[in-house]
Amino acid sequence: MRRRQLLHGVALSALATLPTLPMGAGAQGVRRRPLAFPADFGSHPDTQTEWWYATGWLATPERPTEPSHGFQLTFFRSRTEVAADHPSAFAAKQLLFAHVALTDLAERRQRHDQRIARAGFGRADSAVGDTNVNLGDWHLRRHGTPASSRYDATIASPALGGTLALAMQTTQPLLLQGDAGYSRKGPGAAQASHYYSQPQLAVTATLTPPGQPARPLRGTAWLDHEWSDSVLDRDAVGWDWIGINLADGSALTAFRLRRADGSALWAGGSWRVAGGAVQAFGPEEVRFTPQRVWASPATGGRYPVQWLVETPVGRWTVRALLDAQELDSRGSTGTVYWEGLSELLDARGGRVGLGYLEMTGYVGRLNL
Repeated sequence: MRRRQLLHGVALSALATLPTLPMGAGAQGVRRRPLAFPADFGSHPDTQTEWWYATGWLATPERPTEPSHGFQLTFFRSRTEVAADHPSAFAAKQLLFAHVALTDLAERRQRHDQRIARAGFGRADSAVGDTNVNLGDWHLRRHGTPASSRYDATIASPALGGTLALAMQTTQPLLLQGDAGYSRKGPGAAQASHYYSQPQLAVTATLTPPGQPARPLRGTAWLDHEWSDSVLDRDAVGWDWIGINLADGSALTAFRLRRADGSALWAGGSWRVAGGAVQAFGPEEVRFTPQRVWASPATGGRYPVQWLVETPVGRWTVRALLDAQELDSRGSTGTVYWEGLSELLDARGGRVGLGYLEMTGYVGRLNL
């Protein structure tokens, strides 16, 4: 599965006021079951690892079809090994992390910030029952019916260059990944997650630099929510993943888990035409072939920033719109990865979509 090495064993406390789901009394873990909404929009504290992950592109009113910025916002929840029924409010039961990145294509730079906080005491929450996650004054919340969701997020960060406020509205139904939301992530039967996506979100945003007026922006976003008890297969060092919104309303997901020699250990993904059914890809049906590599001057990591991606429904080129979109998150989740705004090109080289490419395990093995 995607994402990130999460810290376990940090001496942080769990939330006393958050309505947690006690293990052994309604805990469902990760197993084949129908997903239920709005409950599954919320936190699953009985599972080990969970994230809410939003990416997208934004444009100015003057050039509404040409991206000026890309954004990534991820909230993580991680359950530690402390017993859920531990009586102390200071017991380290749940940890929360957040990453945010803003790519400015005009300036040819990416800004990044990160946070880590213990769950509780009003500082960090991940609510059960619906999406409502916060670390301090950073938040992501869902409103509306399951069929019509609106996600609001606000991130104030000097490292980001000001305050980014996002409003993301669904335009299409939920996309259940894998087998109706049960997504295999390796050859082992336990290597699986619950996973759904919200592609083609209509975004209105403001970016407010300190002491300056707000800059209005509009665009399109993709939101993933995933939770799991599994770990990566012992032969996997990392993964490559794309989530792309196509201009015609289609949605493309593709990923592969990668061995140390660069070969694929497992793969998958999905395709949905606007208004159509989801087509899930099997592990033998997805191929990533690197075409151009960028070397990070900061870490020495060598990332393929252009790929040929082949699936049962077509083959495309995925190309980064900025090479330098490496994220050093050793101050929170303890890893370095590449994640950035990219374009999807057809066989003639024409842009047919925009989205995000993520690559992990290129600066040391990813331990999840």
